[in-house]
Amino acid sequence: MIHAVALAVALVFCAATNLLIKAGSRAIEAQHQAGLDLSLLATIKSALCSPWIIGGLICGVLNLAAYAFALRRLPVSLAYPIVFSVGYAIVVCVAAVWFAERLSFWQMVGVGVILAGVWLVASGMAKTA
Repeated sequence: MIHAVALAVALVFCAATNLLIKAGSRAIEAQHQAGLDLSLLATIKSALCSPWIIGGLICGVLNLAAYAFALRRLPVSLAYPIVFSVGYAIVVCVAAVWFAERLSFWQMVGVGVILAGVWLVASGMAKTA
């Protein structure tokens, strides 16, 4: 049970990593549009000083720790699709709200197909366990 909880925590941190890094990248782009230096070195410095990107990096490390813990007992053939496919669905949905990214009908259908696929993988694993 604790390993399943760790997998859920890894899933949340995986999605948070991507969303926070996107927020940080948008902030850096806003600095560029305001006329600030956008050289490679300046961009790296901005990224390393961005609380969004630092938060994303911390979430990435926490994701790794929780995922590694979950894999101690869960098969990778179950854990991987859950974390990364469901994480993708979370990122798509949150990005639509937080970043006002538009989703087409086919993207929404694709997210549904991905979630159905994860459900099939998980239910197939339950029957073989």
